[in-house]
Amino acid sequence: MRVLIVEDNETFAEILSQKLGESGFDSDTATTARQAHEAIRAVEYAAIILDLGLPDSDGLFLLRQLREERHATPVLITTARNSLEDRVKGLRSGADDYLAKPFSIDELIARLRALLRRPGILLDDVLKAGNVSLAIDSRQVSVAGRILTIRLRETILLEILMRHHGTVVPRRYFEAQLFGIEGEQETNTVDVYIHRLRRQLQDADADVKIHTIRGVGYMLASMTTGVSEDAARERSL
Repeated sequence: MRVLIVEDNETFAEILSQKLGESGFDSDTATTARQAHEAIRAVEYAAIILDLGLPDSDGLFLLRQLREERHATPVLITTARNSLEDRVKGLRSGADDYLAKPFSIDELIARLRALLRRPGILLDDVLKAGNVSLAIDSRQVSVAGRILTIRLRETILLEILMRHHGTVVPRRYFEAQLFGIEGEQETNTVDVYIHRLRRQLQDADADVKIHTIRGVGYMLASMTTGVSEDAARERSL
């Protein structure tokens, strides 16, 4: 699950990115409102951590712009502005939560998880598809109760597939979630990860299968579900 950190203090952003990584979140960093807007257009983020004191624009202006453009991504404001008036202004501008500096990064991560557990966001503690389970916090994958050893990249792909169970996930979505705004040079990287993951699930007797939809992407579906490519394309993201 990938989040965007909008913060002009690069040292703090790097520390926050590291802590988020330890908690199971991938992240990109933008140091200006312009960079943030470009990143949001390119990648579908689970949440945005937004500082208000940006060098090229007030963060509230960026927030209002995003809401006017119908971006519903949860936004957690982090700022030194800690008056009641500032909090009210931030929430009225479309923020989902507001955290005044200085704060504990552990508290920020706890609030971020709380945001993502709200109805419609669905940060479940455990994802399930058939006899496959994925524990979000520990990144532990099991099939019929037996724990598998799966690399981080494949685990991220599995999480994406399980969250969109029965729906085709385009290749570009996988690339954005894996590599963020930095992109990836090798065009077949996602294919390699999918191949490894598919083999591991098959060897563990999973009762779900990863289907390749040529020219589109991939879909996780029950072994008993017949999937035609035309029907699958209609169910793409």
